[in-house]
Amino acid sequence: KYLCLAHMSGNEQKYVQEAFDTNWVVPLGPNVNAFEEELAKFFKSKPNNTDFSAETYPKNIQAHHNNPDELWSDEYEDLRDKQVVALCSGTAAVHLALINLGVKTGDEVICQSFTFCASSHPVAYLGATPVFVDSEDTTWNMSPELLEDAIKDRIEKTGKKPKAIIVVYLYGMPAKIKEILEIANRYNIPLVEDAAEGLGSRYNGRAVGTFGEYGVMSFNGNKMITTSGGGALICPGKEAKERIMFFATQAREAFPYYQHEEIGYNYRLSNVCAGIGRGQMTVLDEHIAHHRHIAKLYKEGFKDIEGITFHDNPNELSDSNFWLNTITIREDIKVIDQDKAYNKAVAGAVGGAAGVVHSTGVVHTNCEPNSNVEAMRIALDKLGIESRPLWKPMHLQPVYKNSPAYVNGVSEELFKKGLCLPSGPMISDEDAKFIIESIKAAIIFTESKRTQSYLLECL
Repeated sequence: KYLCLAHMSGNEQKYVQEAFDTNWVVPLGPNVNAFEEELAKFFKSKPNNTDFSAETYPKNIQAHHNNPDELWSDEYEDLRDKQVVALCSGTAAVHLALINLGVKTGDEVICQSFTFCASSHPVAYLGATPVFVDSEDTTWNMSPELLEDAIKDRIEKTGKKPKAIIVVYLYGMPAKIKEILEIANRYNIPLVEDAAEGLGSRYNGRAVGTFGEYGVMSFNGNKMITTSGGGALICPGKEAKERIMFFATQAREAFPYYQHEEIGYNYRLSNVCAGIGRGQMTVLDEHIAHHRHIAKLYKEGFKDIEGITFHDNPNELSDSNFWLNTITIREDIKVIDQDKAYNKAVAGAVGGAAGVVHSTGVVHTNCEPNSNVEAMRIALDKLGIESRPLWKPMHLQPVYKNSPAYVNGVSEELFKKGLCLPSGPMISDEDAKFIIESIKAAIIFTESKRTQSYLLECL
């Protein structure tokens, strides 16, 4: 339960009721404007340095809405001009960013392979080709070395540069954004940050999503805060914001009748959903604090379990929101009923996955989690604990079989051995302890391991 679902507070009702009372039940209005302003303020603010230790959590957490935020000013001049457009989804935000960057049929866009499909599908919407780049093994995000290799090779092969680069903050973990941005600037290729999973994550104190030309946010029901469904695009300035809003509202020209000279989209966020978002903003810091607190419990709980590795911040510059806490399970670790892991095809969505799935009747694909990972997922599911595999890399997806890919094996290896654990605001300390103990219980220890464990305890 509660793998990563956002938790609703009582504040949403106030703003939603205002929308109905004032008859602003449309994709524009006071809540939309205020939500954009509150988001922009958050992205320009310095971090809220809350102590997340067990002794003080959650008593001293103050809602972001009530904090007198200190804004970055002299340190990051470019943040002053950043503006936000509220949209119906994070996918729409990626799509509109690429449109405003001039991506068209026949162009190429470099995408991170280790991600959810919403990062790359908008490239295909525009008739362009995604060029996939693999990850490095510390942040699990785009490898700067492979990125530069890919740029050089695409220029050599096609005679032109890729039109954009889309980097992702996987599970909230900041990428090596300094190195990636340096490469993007060196080749004069605009950078789009897919920070859909990264609301609240920071790199060197600065909010992710504010480094590149555009930053993408998601407020889907499973994100750090939710508008039920929704997203936002962080824009470099007022002119870009107005252009994005133009495309998001069907690209209507300034005439007393409907005149259209460009293709537009119905991508604006509704005033009702924005009201939910405004209420959620009041608990954003609390949600971030909770995810980080649960991450500390997992980190401590798994530190002495042989073969289980918790994915933590790799250095002091990275400050993940731990939207989803993840572990890897070494391939030689045996799990109960591992021999039954792939005995039958999955017929429906796994866990709380949303939407309609296509039942294939097929048990295996070209690349899948190791049998011990799937056995662990099943063992946890029987206890009412929802877990899921990591994202399957895009370069391994059949729909992208003809797309160029620059790989090093990192994302494929992580996909085979990784597992996402419950991380949402409803997960209590007791829940985290139960999950850790359940994972321990599912591991089959050999006699040699038991003896070794006993000796270590004696020591």
